[in-house]
Amino acid sequence: MPNKLPSTTRSLPIALIRAREGIMPPIREMLADAGITEQQWRVLRVLAEYGPQSTSTLASRASLLFPSLTRIAQTMQSKGLITLSRDEDDRRRQLIEITAEGQKIIDDKSRQALKIVADVKRRIGEERYDALLDTLALLDPDSTRGQ
Repeated sequence: MPNKLPSTTRSLPIALIRAREGIMPPIREMLADAGITEQQWRVLRVLAEYGPQSTSTLASRASLLFPSLTRIAQTMQSKGLITLSRDEDDRRRQLIEITAEGQKIIDDKSRQALKIVADVKRRIGEERYDALLDTLALLDPDSTRGQ
């Protein structure tokens, strides 16, 4: 007799997708107003927080597959949001840096992004919000991310 799968209401992958869709509409609206995608926002956020970095480090921190980042970076460079350059010490490595125009998007949208976070915290409570982030970090294959 095969093992019975848990109800879809108790399936972690499905619950994570539902939760993501529950919080993304205002974020998508904010990003549409800025003319950027969710992935581009993550790239800008990581660059604004950590500064210039290699493409492999950025891909990991922004939770993007490396080939996807390559394509996204080309689009962002053509929009003037980032610069791409070769590492002086290792010419095989490419470095990505946020431009003033990219930083302006972060600066312009930070108040709205903070409001979205505050709304989520209000919905579930600040303690649950922090506990949720801590719990999800346990599932992160890159345990050093966010530290």
